[in-house]
Amino acid sequence: MSLRLLRIGWTVARYRLDSLVPLERLPPVLRWLWRFSPVRLIPTGSHSRGERLRIALESLGPIFVKFGQMLSTRRDLLPPDIADELKRLQDQVPPFPSDIAKATVERELGMSVEQAFAHFEAEPLASASIAQVHAAELHSGEQVVVKIIRPGIERTMREDIGLLYTVARLMRRVPEARRLRPVEVVQDYEATLFDELDLNKEAANTSQLKRNFKDSPLLYVPSIDWSLTHRQVMAQERIDGIPVADIEALKAHGINLKKLAERGVEIFFTQVFRDNFFHADMHPGNIFVSRDNPEDPQYIAIDCGIVGSLTREDQDYLARNLLAFFHQDYYEVAVLHIESGWVGEGTRANEFASAIRAVCEPILEKPLKDISFGQVLLGLFQTARRFNMEVQPQLVLLQKTLLNIEGLGRQLYPDLDLWSTARPYLETWMRERAGPQGFWRSLKKHAPELSHQLPELPVLAHQMLAGHKDRQRQQRRQTDALASLQSRVENASGRARRLRVGAVVLALALAWQPLLAWAQQQPWPVLVAAGLGILLLAWR
Repeated sequence: MSLRLLRIGWTVARYRLDSLVPLERLPPVLRWLWRFSPVRLIPTGSHSRGERLRIALESLGPIFVKFGQMLSTRRDLLPPDIADELKRLQDQVPPFPSDIAKATVERELGMSVEQAFAHFEAEPLASASIAQVHAAELHSGEQVVVKIIRPGIERTMREDIGLLYTVARLMRRVPEARRLRPVEVVQDYEATLFDELDLNKEAANTSQLKRNFKDSPLLYVPSIDWSLTHRQVMAQERIDGIPVADIEALKAHGINLKKLAERGVEIFFTQVFRDNFFHADMHPGNIFVSRDNPEDPQYIAIDCGIVGSLTREDQDYLARNLLAFFHQDYYEVAVLHIESGWVGEGTRANEFASAIRAVCEPILEKPLKDISFGQVLLGLFQTARRFNMEVQPQLVLLQKTLLNIEGLGRQLYPDLDLWSTARPYLETWMRERAGPQGFWRSLKKHAPELSHQLPELPVLAHQMLAGHKDRQRQQRRQTDALASLQSRVENASGRARRLRVGAVVLALALAWQPLLAWAQQQPWPVLVAAGLGILLLAWR
């Protein structure tokens, strides 16, 4: 762990990433330390600041590369030169040698490359943080791509996850950071990240997503060749599309960018609410656009290594929250947060609603280009801190995906009205979910189970009534036992009081003559005090 920390520190110093930090925004103490740091003596070299950041992230491994991929979609938060460089992290990470790629294929498939493929391209088509992709042709003539996991990547990822756990445990000791639930967030991230190392899981996710959008004009998902898919190797249908981040190529091909952006929002909400199964790694390197119908554009999605789903309760709460937000019903948003336990106990709904209104009202009914999400996020964080709102680890993947979708929409069509695009879909979904159609679908879904349980209902009812009678008898026995115990306690208390009074009277009788002589010699305050003492002793 310490060696990993040293390597991270050396990489930051070597590529002078400190030069990317605006000094004027640092606290005075840090600003002073930074100005006199020996790191500033290291020359920045000939690379631009964006190149230095990209190379540093590449050298640090997949977790840092994925962070750079997410940043690359947020051109509203980054200078253009840095965003352009980080864009290369989506599919232009330095590849590993082709002989290692072929050896991995042969080890996983248990056959030579020549036996598995009619042709295998030695140079990779694309190379990402965790795997790289080679073009190939099957003996049947079908064109495929072969995805191969990077050698030794698991060890580096485990070191980085261990480092994240260390930071998370330190954060948990800080009361202000505890509500962020850092350890739980890292646990969720670890599970999803290591799923990417098993290409069998990615292939299964891809097949599921393909079934969900079968014959859909919105999204196409390429097929998997299961006979050539194992843990570290996966063969998939080769697609021909335009990278979604290549805006100039999309315009040159006549793609309807407005409709494309709106369909991106529809795909997101369809995956989350209709299917409850969403692609959670939707950075531009994993998304293409079909060339077939420019006026009715269709997305193509690859790399389904990270997917997410929600519980029914979270799904319902999220949909109701979004609808209340779209209708500017902030009191309903506050009530839903309190009901779900997402905010601290004792939160007053009207105060919470007022705080949310102050943050969200300025951004409603505005296109993406006129919204400062940096200010919105800052306001939401301040609101969360004030009302002890906890991070929900199960929603982190969804929030990450939503950020990617919003960043993509901003690039494709900045005039997109996100709210008016999403609201009709959510309203329709809620009507279908809660209305007669939803009830009928739920009834049909559970009909086999209900038909199996219906004959048992009389027996279950009898057992429930018998159990209720047993509970009533037990409650009566407990009540009688408590009454008897209370009576015994009261009797024992009375006997103890009589014993004390008797003891006092007996003592007075035996010591009457000496006490009388003593009393005649005492002033009246002493006699009053002695009398009170005897009364208290007898009473207690």
